[in-house]
Amino acid sequence: MKLIKRIIGRILFILGKAIYIILDSIISLIENLVVLVGGLFKGCLVLMSMGGCLFFILFINLGFKILVDSFGLYAILLLFMFLLFGGKFASYLKYLKYVVTEYLFNTANYLKDDKNYKYKAFFEFRAAYIKAEEDRIREQQRRYYEQQRAWEEQFRQQWYYQSFNGQGNGNYSQGSFGQDYMSSHAAFRNKYERSCDILGVPYDADRSQIKSAYRKKAKEFHPDLNKAPDSTKIFQEITAAHEFLNDKNIELYKNNKN
Repeated sequence: MKLIKRIIGRILFILGKAIYIILDSIISLIENLVVLVGGLFKGCLVLMSMGGCLFFILFINLGFKILVDSFGLYAILLLFMFLLFGGKFASYLKYLKYVVTEYLFNTANYLKDDKNYKYKAFFEFRAAYIKAEEDRIREQQRRYYEQQRAWEEQFRQQWYYQSFNGQGNGNYSQGSFGQDYMSSHAAFRNKYERSCDILGVPYDADRSQIKSAYRKKAKEFHPDLNKAPDSTKIFQEITAAHEFLNDKNIELYKNNKN
């Protein structure tokens, strides 16, 4: 009986390894294709934004033929659907890879050596995966926010020190102090305007506009709702931009636009 259990355990272990390798290869392929298709569509949008004769000629010679041809139209629709759902499908396969293979490995070890291994049901690995993903996202966000706050605090101290100590001397642009001030001023403007670009608001937006744009973006790219490979990174950038565009920095930007 023990020999049979060990043989079955060995088969399950080999099966788990095979599933792991196959799913891992499929996931890598899908993620690379999503990046490739996304780059293709971005390139088309760039050409569209250029407008003029170049876009007109390309549309007449190539685009119109593709749209008229049913195969070309289906191919474009298929690529667009793949771009929308490819990332979510890859995320689901990652979940499936972890749960199935870990269950098979655990069952295999239990059958080969039930004294040192405890049998775990399938749903236990599903719950473990969800918890591990939540912990991973929280840890990424914690590290990202700590880096952002450290940078912003360092910059804010430098900015206010230079602003208050520079008042009254009538000359910000001479010497190393003036260079540091101008560098700090440019860094603040760049970060402020980049934060506005991330949220899609104008540079003179007020706090209510910023909050409204943040809520829309956060809902669109929240990792629990958007399973694209880069949704977590985008969500972190959106949150960091919202935190940076606070009332104090809005006032500081408007008072120092020139």
